[in-house]
Parts: sequence; structure tokens; C-alpha cells
Amino acid sequence: MFTGIIEEVGIVDQIRRGGEFAKLRIRARTVLGRIPDPADPFARPTKPGDSIAVNGICLTVTDLEHDHFTADVMPETLRRTAFNRLAPGSRVNLERAMAANGRFGGHIVSGHIDGIGTVRSRRREGNAVWFNIAAGDRIAAGIVEKGSIAIDGISLTVAEIRPEPGNASFSVSIIPHTLAETALADREPGDPVNLETDMLGKYVFHLMGEGGALLKEASEETGSPAGADPREQDRKLKEMLMRF
Repeated sequence: MFTGIIEEVGIVDQIRRGGEFAKLRIRARTVLGRIPDPADPFARPTKPGDSIAVNGICLTVTDLEHDHFTADVMPETLRRTAFNRLAPGSRVNLERAMAANGRFGGHIVSGHIDGIGTVRSRRREGNAVWFNIAAGDRIAAGIVEKGSIAIDGISLTVAEIRPEPGNASFSVSIIPHTLAETALADREPGDPVNLETDMLGKYVFHLMGEGGALLKEASEETGSPAGADPREQDRKLKEMLMRF
């Protein structure tokens, strides 16, 4: 689990593609634990098997060097994310999985991308920069005004949403610090971005729709008529829940 608070902007050093999969090599320091943090007595160097979010995509570290780490990218990730826009030299947002003793500075971010958005516009207002992002109807259904969303792994607040069917979009207002400390500064109109909507909202949305119907069906099918076998009721309930 991540929080959407970017620790470091890394640099893509190498991408090796193998048909439907890829291997990514990124230059970094902070997320590798190479810089001691006296304020965190639990800090330790990153090791193979640890998770690092790269532009919001949860990847597993497979190999480490002094100032690089390598991760495998599977076909599902290539289909669901804006990974294909990356090239050697690209700047990427990096965040290690949240430590149990860490501050929860952003919101719950799973690192499982819901889909790709497209930057429609970018404009300055005072010290802030506004980004308007086009999102598909399925993604837009999970976005709430003043709620949270992760854009390329950055925890941001939705300032406005326009849920027009087939033409949905939302806007975020970015403070100077976020722009300076993340790769969002590189995004221009037309660029794709990874989107992950709020996890809690997704569960609520599911329960209000198909999930709610399944729970009702499970409740009706596993009622407690006289003589009903409790083990059979448990079995039916488990079957229903497995359909979520």
C-alpha cells in the first residue's frame, strides 16, 4: 500500500522489451534506502521483493545496484497503464510501500491503475497550476469532487468534475511544491497519465451496484429456514462472495 506522497523523481535508464512484457531499469537513491534518515529508526535499505510505485504502478524490485533498481512489467500492466509512453531519460514518480510506522500523508493508494487519462489543458492561476484531465466514463464514475485521486501516483484532491457521458473530465489544482518535486511538471496537453480512483469509493460504488445485488441474493439464498444445514448455508455464502 502507498500514500501518494512522492519520495523521489527517478530517471528511466533502460527499457528492455520482450514482446508483451518489459524489464525496467530506473536510476534512484532515496527509494533504495541509500540515504540514511536519522528521523526514521526503522529505515532499512530496499531489497529484492520490495514494492516501489513507479508513476503509481506497483512494481516489485527484482534486482538492485548501487543507484539503480530493476523491475519486471507484465502484459496486464502494459495494457492498463501509460507505461508505453516511457523511454530512456523519462522522469518518473517513485514511492516505496508505506511502512507501518509511517505518516499517512496522502490517501490509500494500492498501486493498481484503473485506467489512462489524458491531459486536456494546463493553465496557471496565481501560484497554482490547473490540469484538466479527460477520463473514461467508468473511471469518472468513481471520482468525487473534493475527494482524492492518484495521478501518476501523486495523491491529489479533485477540485472540479464534469461527468458528461462520453466526455467526462476532472480538474486538479497543483501547488508549486508538488510541481517542483514530481514529474507532473513534465505533463503537457495530450500526454497520457495513470489514474487510480479512491479505493474506498470503489468499494462503495461496487456495493451500490452489482455487489449490492449479489449480497442481497446471497442473503436470500442463505436464509435460515427450519432444518437448514448451517454448513450448506456457509458454502452458498462463500460461493456468492467469490463472485465479487
